[in-house]
Amino acid sequence: MNSPSLTRRNVLAGTAVTAAVAGFPNLLLGQGAANNAKLKIGLIGCGGRGSGAATQALSADPNVVLWAMADAFPEALQESLKGLQAQYSGKVEVPAERQFVGLDAYQKLLESGVDVVLLGTPPGFRPQHLRAAVEAGKHVFAEKPMAVDATGVKSVVESAKLAKQKGVAIQHGFCWRFAPGVRELYAKITSGELGRIYSVYGTYMGSPPKPLQPGMKKPDNMSDVEWQLRWWTNFEWASGGPLLEQAVHTVDKIAWAMGDVAPIAAVANGGRAYRTDAGNVYDHYNIVFEYPGGVMCHLGERQYLGCHTETVDRVYCEKGTAIAPNTPMVLGLDGKKRDWMFRAAPGSEQNMYQVCHNEFFAALRRGEIINTGEYMANSTMLGLLGREAAHSGQRVTWEQMWASAQDQAPDTLKMTDSFPVAPVPVPGVHKFA
Repeated sequence: MNSPSLTRRNVLAGTAVTAAVAGFPNLLLGQGAANNAKLKIGLIGCGGRGSGAATQALSADPNVVLWAMADAFPEALQESLKGLQAQYSGKVEVPAERQFVGLDAYQKLLESGVDVVLLGTPPGFRPQHLRAAVEAGKHVFAEKPMAVDATGVKSVVESAKLAKQKGVAIQHGFCWRFAPGVRELYAKITSGELGRIYSVYGTYMGSPPKPLQPGMKKPDNMSDVEWQLRWWTNFEWASGGPLLEQAVHTVDKIAWAMGDVAPIAAVANGGRAYRTDAGNVYDHYNIVFEYPGGVMCHLGERQYLGCHTETVDRVYCEKGTAIAPNTPMVLGLDGKKRDWMFRAAPGSEQNMYQVCHNEFFAALRRGEIINTGEYMANSTMLGLLGREAAHSGQRVTWEQMWASAQDQAPDTLKMTDSFPVAPVPVPGVHKFA
């Protein structure tokens, strides 16, 4: 589903599986369980999700070390480092000379001797960082989403192709695909066990992360870029907006339920009702994705305080309704009787974040390459399809998204640069690029 030439075909067979390779760049690993070479991990982006990814990576394998860290801001790096040292004192080897700060810090980290990099920065930087990591021959864990605009997604597709050529791995951060119960439920959906899919309704209704306050302005002694990065979830060029930064998990599960085939188009609405701040992201979306066979998939997203909250997938099928992610189950046609409910095996790993990294590092140890870059690009583009339909007020097709030249920020931004906040999109006025 990644381009007009591949429209409406399932891409997973070629991209989301693992492939054995003869050797690894940078990693002198043998085949089989006896392989125990030390793996040096580099963390790029030391915020909450980046630090969480480092925690899972350090827990995933007995012979890994955190070797280097990079972040735009020194205080974020130091806070993360302090927490990781307290938890993994014997596995954190990050002296001052391997602590890199600034918007070019990722480049210095890639030159520090790391084998595996964890990309946890705001997603506006993801395509640039992924490309650099792949070109440097590093294996990559990349947090979702993969980009904030169409140009970025297309860059990710090219990086995924390059990674295949170079034999380096790309593991994704769409974490619900690693949740054991959700996996088992979606296997029932995608295998056809529940019959034909009639419709999907997914929600992601919660609170705004680190919102700007009404009337909050940029400090006089701070550049545009620095201010926007310190409050990055409020600016679309850095975060992609709440649909991409947060609710993309629900977008991805819609794609999953539909077998990762390409959609036809999206019609949507959204806006800013709760927010009155100086940022430019919406605070709610309602989207309908049109799929082949007349299937309509609905998504409801909002970031309000004081309202009903839920994150629920409802997949309406011929033989019942699949409900996830909490306590995955199948309800009978009456909508009440439970035909199936997930039960975890005693002692099995249930933390989806940990499962993700366990599988990633286990594959490396076996001499296998995971490359999910194209799949991650597709789910990200699906989120962009819904966002742009809402922003423009138009019906936007999948082919239009892949033909788009949308590019929200240059790769050459410096921390001291001026960078005015783009206007809030107005449906009917905003032009889809």
